[in-house]
Amino acid sequence: MCLHARKTSLNCCGEAGIKIPLHLGQSGGEGKIASQSSNKGATRAVPRADADKTQSFSTSMSGDARVRGQTVVLSERRGSYPYIDFRLLNNTTHSGEIGTKKKVKRLLSFQRYFHASRLLRGIVPQASLYLLDEDYLGQARHMLSKVGMWDFDIFLFDRLTNGNSLVTLLCHLFNVHGLVHHFQLDMVTLHRFLVMVQEDYHNQNPYHNAVHAADVTQAMHCYLKEPKLASFLTPLDIMLGLLAAAAHDVDHPGVNQPFLIKTNHHLASLYQNVSVLENHHWRSTIGMLRESRLLAHLPKEMTQDIEQQLGSLILATDINRQNEFLTQLKAHLENKDLRLEDAQDRHFMLQIALKCADICNPCRLWEMSKQWSERVCEEFYRQGDLEQKFELEISPLCNQQKDSIPSIQIGFMTYIVEPLFEEWARFTGDTPLSENMLSHLRRNKAKWRSFLHKQHSSSRSNDHSGQVTENEEQTLNEGDIP
Repeated sequence: MCLHARKTSLNCCGEAGIKIPLHLGQSGGEGKIASQSSNKGATRAVPRADADKTQSFSTSMSGDARVRGQTVVLSERRGSYPYIDFRLLNNTTHSGEIGTKKKVKRLLSFQRYFHASRLLRGIVPQASLYLLDEDYLGQARHMLSKVGMWDFDIFLFDRLTNGNSLVTLLCHLFNVHGLVHHFQLDMVTLHRFLVMVQEDYHNQNPYHNAVHAADVTQAMHCYLKEPKLASFLTPLDIMLGLLAAAAHDVDHPGVNQPFLIKTNHHLASLYQNVSVLENHHWRSTIGMLRESRLLAHLPKEMTQDIEQQLGSLILATDINRQNEFLTQLKAHLENKDLRLEDAQDRHFMLQIALKCADICNPCRLWEMSKQWSERVCEEFYRQGDLEQKFELEISPLCNQQKDSIPSIQIGFMTYIVEPLFEEWARFTGDTPLSENMLSHLRRNKAKWRSFLHKQHSSSRSNDHSGQVTENEEQTLNEGDIP
């Protein structure tokens, strides 16, 4: 049903129309937050600096904070924040002092705002995309019939849908799960909201783009079908899980939190250097929900609860809180005290599922996993190049001369991915999906070790002293590489 609709609507939901320099991130997403006396959006604990090696990866790649106590969720309006302007780096004024209305307007990415506003008014851009022909639509439909398979190729699906994988996938999943009927959603309004979400991802980002969001959403769909969880989920749980997966990185600027902090970016000041990007993703999502009026027909108390739970889910994806959630999950499994009949425990497992979906790339088939690894490292290296250009300290994992893709991936798999997915497998009870993911993870890690071994052999042959670089030696020791 939705794919037929795509034929007539691809014109207005393909290219983002965001024309900013490739090497610059874009922080702007959803505008000013309404009145905010203090940042009380969510009760969240600032993560402690852990002594173990996991923290080095966590800090370089950057909730639960259930926010149920909050009665009003402040949103960010679309297209109201300036892109990252490095002219401000040499300015001694604090980021909070440049936020006057006049200066913000001057720094706006006008083309992005203009494009977004035209889309929202239903005006088709002049340079419209070609419509998909029946052959491509037929192949896309065939792929959607297998959307619950772990070998689902999101890159191929994105090509078949002409760059509209996120919109097409979500329309399909909302119908498959019966959410359109259950919540009496208007399909036109749903489609408009999903286009807004897709358009607010930046295709300039090698990794944090709409294809990544679609990939995470497809993984979330697979996890929601796990028998241990599926039998307890309500339609609200499913809708929250899919929406959070689709929007968890919306308007990502292509740089991490430490970068925003050390460049005095206004988002870092706004969110007091705590879960900066995740807060922005959440508030941006709320802004689009309200702007599209997708849930306007639901009771006010219900929409407030949805907004708050979305916040809790998206904030949980903060990599700096990895140990916090992993410790809680281990404790629950050891004590065997998870009661999925309880909404609070179900919500916790939705948080864990979203965290798994967000970092599941190493658990995919090698061909897809390798492509994601190269994409995320390319994004890291771009940030490192920016930092070097503007004489900033290069962030961990962002130095292309020292941080190789194999070493980054081995560390990520060892300290972040493996611990979480091993506990997820304990929860699900070693289902075929969990065993499949762990099997891919081990094979992919072995391949990266092989690549790293070859790099070391090559460096030794080129280095008459026979010394391994300090960075590679550390990776060898930490990654237990032969």
